Amino acid sequence: MTINKSKVAVGFVVAGVLAVFFGTLLAFVGPVIIDDQIVKNTIIDPKNELSYTMWKDIPVPFYMSVYFFNVLNPKEILRGEKPMVEQRGPYVYRKRCQKQNITFHPNYTVSYRENRQYFFEPSMSKGNESDVVTIPNMLVLGAAVMMESLPFAVRLMISATFKTFNEGPFLTKTVGELMWGYDSGLVDFLNTYVPGMLPSSGKFGLFAEFNNSNTGLFTIFTGKDDIRNVHKVDSWNGLTALNYWRTPQCNMINGTAGQMWPPFMTKESTLPFYSPDACRSMELVYQRPGKMHGIPLYRYVAPKTLFANGTDYAPNEGFCPCRQSGLLNVSSCRHNSPVFISHPHFFNADPVLLDYVQGLHPNEEEHGLFIDIHPQTGVPLNVSIRLQLNLYMKRVLGITETGKISEVMMPMIWFEESGYIDGPILNTFHTNLVIVPAVMEYMQYGLIALGLVTIIIASLVYYKLKASDKEPVKGSLRYDTQEKSMSYSEKSN
Repeated sequence: MTINKSKVAVGFVVAGVLAVFFGTLLAFVGPVIIDDQIVKNTIIDPKNELSYTMWKDIPVPFYMSVYFFNVLNPKEILRGEKPMVEQRGPYVYRKRCQKQNITFHPNYTVSYRENRQYFFEPSMSKGNESDVVTIPNMLVLGAAVMMESLPFAVRLMISATFKTFNEGPFLTKTVGELMWGYDSGLVDFLNTYVPGMLPSSGKFGLFAEFNNSNTGLFTIFTGKDDIRNVHKVDSWNGLTALNYWRTPQCNMINGTAGQMWPPFMTKESTLPFYSPDACRSMELVYQRPGKMHGIPLYRYVAPKTLFANGTDYAPNEGFCPCRQSGLLNVSSCRHNSPVFISHPHFFNADPVLLDYVQGLHPNEEEHGLFIDIHPQTGVPLNVSIRLQLNLYMKRVLGITETGKISEVMMPMIWFEESGYIDGPILNTFHTNLVIVPAVMEYMQYGLIALGLVTIIIASLVYYKLKASDKEPVKGSLRYDTQEKSMSYSEKSN
């Protein structure tokens, strides 16, 4: 059987054209297919088993690391000297979050309460919960500032009450007691005769109301009707706006609940979220790109304007009364206690705050907060939220426990809530977000390259064959000429 080489060459040309066509088609269709899968798996829907389970029971281990500012010179502070502190910790707690009472609504929203529990991790901590530290007594020094405007006689009575229950201006307790609560006669007295004055009805501790509690009733969008709204907060505890602050803008509930964001982010996108613990919405801004185990990410950080005062940043006027920039006054949502939130060690705050306290050393690497997020899916890959709790202290006449304390913003503790994707979840992300797109990209370029090479080679072969068919057969022509010459010679003879 004779093979027609020209037809074979034409066949290869057609195959090359098809390869280029499918490669080009894949270049356009591939990203659309990936984006469509991201949309389907980002929607909050029990049918999306993997993503729904990740949203419902966060599989990534989260940790809260707590650092105490141990007061070294409490007696000198009462004489008006500058406070000296040393950082103690971290005391690390594993945080377990689980969404409960999940209810889907017809308007493409879902409601839930997220329960949180904390478990001490000795192996990750620098010290034990039995460590003893000294910090300002919020019940005394905080109450003193709150009662400053009351009549002098009332302040004397308050001071006498402190003495009756042996409550001094500073507390020396174990870490466990300061964190989760300690017995106090004053607390029992206030809860009995002035109910509602304190945030908790049991023991008094800095995080007593956090453990075995929830962050309130969140209602968020599922994204079924519009993927751009997925995870955004519709209401919190039935409210679409807060009433803590002085302006509508500051009272707005913006963004998500702070765990996931809508997909398809750009460098111009921001990360808005509502934090019940900070009593306000916050917004992080893009800083730089990066990679985590090959997965592309965007790093978002807090802008300097986040805790700026109303003088330095006019939109924050609604959060006042303000003090120096870098401090957020949360007294309006913390029972009017003179409590302020800042970045740890007053990072990104007015430098004058560092002059009032000795022992603080702010730097971005240790004290700046950030979220590393995969922009295509809106899923955080690495999170580190760092905040500091401060108490405004000053001398109050009539309350002798305040002594001659100078007016100072006193750091008490700072904490970091951190977590990152690892293990099977990371492997799944790496496969779906790195390997599969890379394979599709290599396939499309491979098909296009293979098709072009095939077309070029097959075309050259085809034209070569055609050219050879058109040329005369030189060997046959020479043989005929010789034959005619011999016949002519014979006739001559």
